[in-house]
Amino acid sequence: MSSQQPVLFVSHGGGPLPLLGDPSHQGLIEVFQDIRKDLMAIKKQPQALLFISAHWEASPIEITALEQNHLYYDYFNFPLQAYEIGYPAPSAPDLAQAVQRLLEAHHITSALNYTRGLDHGVFVPAKLLFPEAKIPCFQISLQPELNAENHILLGKALQASRAMGVLIIGSGFSFHNMQAFMGKPHAEGKALNLKFEQWLRDTLTHEDRAYREAQLENWERAPGARYCHPREEHLMPLLVCAGVAATSVSKHWECNVLGMQGSCYWWT
Repeated sequence: MSSQQPVLFVSHGGGPLPLLGDPSHQGLIEVFQDIRKDLMAIKKQPQALLFISAHWEASPIEITALEQNHLYYDYFNFPLQAYEIGYPAPSAPDLAQAVQRLLEAHHITSALNYTRGLDHGVFVPAKLLFPEAKIPCFQISLQPELNAENHILLGKALQASRAMGVLIIGSGFSFHNMQAFMGKPHAEGKALNLKFEQWLRDTLTHEDRAYREAQLENWERAPGARYCHPREEHLMPLLVCAGVAATSVSKHWECNVLGMQGSCYWWT
C-alpha cells in the first residue's frame, strides 16, 4: 500500500476561539473531532505536517526551518490564556530543505526562514487534530499577490512531498468576510455565503481536473465570491491543496461559525 499522505484543507475559525471553548465555534470543534478520527485511521502516520496558513505571506515564498519551533500569537485583544497556549511539536528543518528543492525544480523561488514562529493558522488546527504535538511541524507562506493560478502551481510543486510522508494541511476559511462575521446577520449575505459554498463543493467534487482548475483560477466569477472573500488570503490555502491533490475531493464537512457556513475538505 502506498505511504502517500492525504491532503487536508481546514477552516480554522476566529483566532484562538476554537481552543478557548467559544460557543460559536462548537460546530467547528465537532468537525475537527471527526477529521481527527479519520487522521488517526491512516495506517502509516505522517512523518511531518506542512501547513499553508492564510496568515503568512512572503515574497519570495518562505518555509520555516527552525531548529526548534515556537509560536507566534498573531492576534490581539484576547484573554490572557490565549497567549499561554502551547504546542511543542518538533520542527522539520531537513524536510524544509527538501521542500525548497521541490520548489526549485518547478522554478519557484523560495527562502528558508529560521526565526518565524508558527502562527495561529497552524497551532490552532494542529492542537485540535494532533494534540499530542509529537509530529514535526513546519509552515510555508502564501505569495502576497494572491494569484489563484500561482497557488495551484505551488500545490503541484509540493505533490512529491506526500510520498515523503508529509501531510499537507491548508489552513484558511472557506468564508472570510469579517464585517459579515461581526455585523448583524441578513438574508442576502447568508444566501451569498451558501451559494459560494455550493459552488466550491460542486467545483472540488467535479471529476474533470481541467474543469476544476479553470473554475478555481476564475473563482472571482463564482456566485457570492467577493462577498465571501473581500480579500482572498483565506481561500488561497485551499487552492494550494487542490493543486497538491490533483484529484476531486474525497470527503467534506460543513459547520456554522458566527452565523455563517464554512467547510473543510479531504483528498486521499
